[in-house]
Amino acid sequence: MIPFEPILAAAEARAGGAEALAARLPVPKSADELRAQPDDRYLSLMSLRVFSTGLKHSMVKAKWPVFEEVFMGFAPRRVRAMSDEALEALMSDTRIIRHWGKIKSVRANAATMCDIADQAGGFGAWLADWPGTRIVDLWAELATRFSQLGGGSGPYFLRMAGKDTFVLTGDVVRGLNRYGGFDGALKGKRDRARVQEVFNQWAAATGRPLSHLSMILALSAG
Repeated sequence: MIPFEPILAAAEARAGGAEALAARLPVPKSADELRAQPDDRYLSLMSLRVFSTGLKHSMVKAKWPVFEEVFMGFAPRRVRAMSDEALEALMSDTRIIRHWGKIKSVRANAATMCDIADQAGGFGAWLADWPGTRIVDLWAELATRFSQLGGGSGPYFLRMAGKDTFVLTGDVVRGLNRYGGFDGALKGKRDRARVQEVFNQWAAATGRPLSHLSMILALSAG
């Protein structure tokens, strides 16, 4: 068991004290809050994450009201029913980001979200029921079943949506290396599972959500 106390102390010192650190930590949604959020908001957030990859986030957010308009409020069933011609027409709309792969991903992801929602009683219910002790498996599920959600996009989408998760940023990996949670770069599924176990131990010992542990570790090292 790797003690978390030295990590917390280092993060508090860098942040300017315990209160300053607490003010910087994210607030994950409860299971009930995740279930209550409509599926269209999840599809909007997922699409926002997809379109933000590789671009200035503030620029994408400024354009997002137009995306809400052209994708009909991101209602999953309406988006799933969009024709090829409707999607192709968006490539001529200068108000949005005209990236064909990302535009196509919105319809594909809407279809997958509908399938999951039909089986689980809502996409939010599916997220809510997924145990945090296996959060890396949820990352893999998102990468496999959805378009453009591989790499860090899946975890970042979950963080945006309020689902508790750690995120493997450069500072988090450096923190894991510094405090003995992992040695070197993370290279695959087996490595992610090892890191999951470290976070599970810290969560059990501290009672903190994964997102807090992740940010505290990042601040302690970066």
